[in-house]
Order: sequence, then C-alpha cells, then structure tokens
Amino acid sequence: MFWRMTGLSAASPVDTILDKENFTLEELLDEDEIIQECKALNTRLINFLRDKAQVEQLLRYVVEEVPDDAEKKRSFKFPFIACEIFTCEIDVILRTLVEDEELMDLLFSFVKPDHPHSTLLSGYFSKVVICLMLRKTAPLMNYVQEHPEIVVQLVDLIGITSVMEVLIRLIGADETIYSNYADTMQWLENTDVLGMIADKFSSSDSPEVHANAAEILCAVTRCAPPSLAAKICSPSFVGRLFCHALEGSRPKSVLVHSLSVCISLLDPKRLASASYQAFRSNVSHGALVTASPETVDGMLESLGNLLNLLDTSTAENVLPTTYGCLRPPLGKHRLKIVEFISVLLTVGSETAEQELISQSAIKRSIDLFFE
Repeated sequence: MFWRMTGLSAASPVDTILDKENFTLEELLDEDEIIQECKALNTRLINFLRDKAQVEQLLRYVVEEVPDDAEKKRSFKFPFIACEIFTCEIDVILRTLVEDEELMDLLFSFVKPDHPHSTLLSGYFSKVVICLMLRKTAPLMNYVQEHPEIVVQLVDLIGITSVMEVLIRLIGADETIYSNYADTMQWLENTDVLGMIADKFSSSDSPEVHANAAEILCAVTRCAPPSLAAKICSPSFVGRLFCHALEGSRPKSVLVHSLSVCISLLDPKRLASASYQAFRSNVSHGALVTASPETVDGMLESLGNLLNLLDTSTAENVLPTTYGCLRPPLGKHRLKIVEFISVLLTVGSETAEQELISQSAIKRSIDLFFE
C-alpha cells in the first residue's frame, strides 16, 4: 500500500517491535497501533499471534482477574486489547482457539462457580464467545454439546447482562442466522434449558436475575427454534411460570417479570421494536410463538389468584404525593396484572373473554383506575 512504500513512511511501530530479536506479547499489546495492524492483516503480526502460547496468554487476559494492586495496563488495557484482537475475526487466530480443547477449557473456565465474574471481564468474555458463534459456529456448538455443564453455569450467571446475551444466542433466540443452524441446534431438544431459566424466578431474589430471565424467555417467544417453541407455549411450562409468580413469599419482581413472559407468549410482537418486526419478515430459522387454546387455558387456571392481588382493601402502605396520599400506590405488579388482562382480551379467545367477565376482571380494572 502507498503508505508502506519504502522511503515514503516510517516503519510501523508494531513492525519495529517485530524486528527486535527478543520481544514479548505485552510489548505488542502496549502499542497503540496493534488493532489497526491486525485489521490490516499484518502477516508477521498474525503469524506471531496465531501461536498457541500467544492465544493462551490473550485468553488469560480476558478471563482471569488480577489483584487490586496490579498495574493499570494489566487490569484494563491488556484485557481490552486482547478482546479486540479476537473480535477482529482473524480466521487463523480463531481456528487456533476452537481446535484446541485446552484453550476452549480455559475460555469457559470463566463461567465456573468458583471463578470471580467482574462486569468488565464478563463483557470481554461475552464478546469473544459471540464472535466464535458467528465465525466458528459448528466447532463452538460441538464443544458446548460435549460439555453440557456450560449451559447450567451460564444460566446461573444470567444476572450478568453480558452473560445473558451469550445464552440468548446460544439457544438461537436472536436475529442472527448462524451457519449450520439446524444441525447445531438439535442438541437443545434434549436439554431443559427453558425450565432452568424459569426456575431462577424461584431460586434467586435478585431483580436483575428476574429481569434477565424474562428477557431470555421473551426472546424465545419472538424467535424460537422449533424445539423450544413447543416447550415454551406448553400448558405445563405456563403453569410453572404462574407457580413462581403467585408464590406469596417471593419478591414482586418475580410476578412482574413472569407476567411479561406470559404477555409475550400471548402477543410476541408487543415487546418487539419496529426494526425487529422488519427483520422478522426475512428470517426463516425461527418462528414467532403463537399461543394455542391450551396455552390460554393454562393461564386462565391462575386468573382468580391473580385478580385477588388487585384487591387493595388490606394494603397498608401509603405514598404521599404533592396532590394527596395514595393508599396504597398502584404498584408495578398491579399494573402488570391489568396489562395481562388487556392482552388476554385481544387474543380472540371466547373462553378467556367469558372467564374475565365472570370473574369481574374488567370491572375491577376500571375501579382501580378511579381509585
């Protein structure tokens, strides 16, 4: 290229390092132009980085926490640059990683329960794994299939949003059309990944976990592989959700987010953006889940218990406002129940309409508005 012609430009700082008899990976990572040189496919640089020892060290920067008193370069710059090198999507570097069992073990050691999971490194781990999903789909899926504990470990970490994004893509509930999609998704039919996610409503008190669990399940309703579509709209799965939602001792966020999933089951387009709708028309690998009469009937079984939660007569909490006191305030959970009722009315189920009328759901919602 013009700027590399002899006499017209100085040598790249990266090439200057590579010309030295002895140099280290850290010297290269400390050089500001390394990512630019990777994207320019600097042959000497890539031949050095593709070596197993270098890939292993790059991975360690991505997945291993450092002591609090470590240098800033080691804590922040090197992990960032290492992640960026992987996401440059250089085939020979990614191939070194996915074709070596030990390196893959090192990458996924990040999700082990005894491993620290900082937000910073979780983001880098997520970016590397998603890059492998896009560029090395089959070998990555084969590795996960051979190590089913990885799915369990990812589910245990869904309170971390970047890990949640990995899980969404892993189970095929996103807009990306992967190569060999049908083949790599077959193994999902034999897992209870949806049940594991739903059970986080029961096993965790964290609102972040509840929100992210709902986000994954809603994503499945919008773009589900066939193996998951049948499971998520089954009456047994709906019953499982309501069982968690109506458990009296659980935080209100369980009820709110469980109902979000049910609303998405009844009307998948409701929570999807306009750009997502435009995209859906071009996708063939997943399908919008449509609620069957059996699914709706499964929800109606718990309708009475839900409507009891709209009763404010025994509530004691008071919210003073500039225009008076709310006794009690409506609250997110009651608002979500009313939203659920409104969506039930739009699905065209005569049984649902009769049940809502017989249990005075509409009247109660209108009364709440005036209260």
